[in-house]
Amino acid sequence: MNIQINGEPKSVDEHLTAAQLVDSLELTGKRLAMEVNQEIVPRSEYETYQFQENDKIEIVHAIGGG
Repeated sequence: MNIQINGEPKSVDEHLTAAQLVDSLELTGKRLAMEVNQEIVPRSEYETYQFQENDKIEIVHAIGGG
C-alpha cells in the first residue's frame, strides 16, 4: 500500500496502524501530533487507526529549546 509521510512517498504493509508507524519511525514516547488527510488523529486512537491507500500523513513533534 502506498502512503505519503510528510510529503515523502512510502510503501507500507496493509493494515498498518498509527501506533506501528510511530514505532517504525522510532518516535515512540515522543511528543508528537499526527494528521491524516488534514484530520488530527487522537493519540488514544493510534492503536486501532489503520491507514488507507494514498493517505497523506503529516507528523510533527515538539522540540524543546530555550
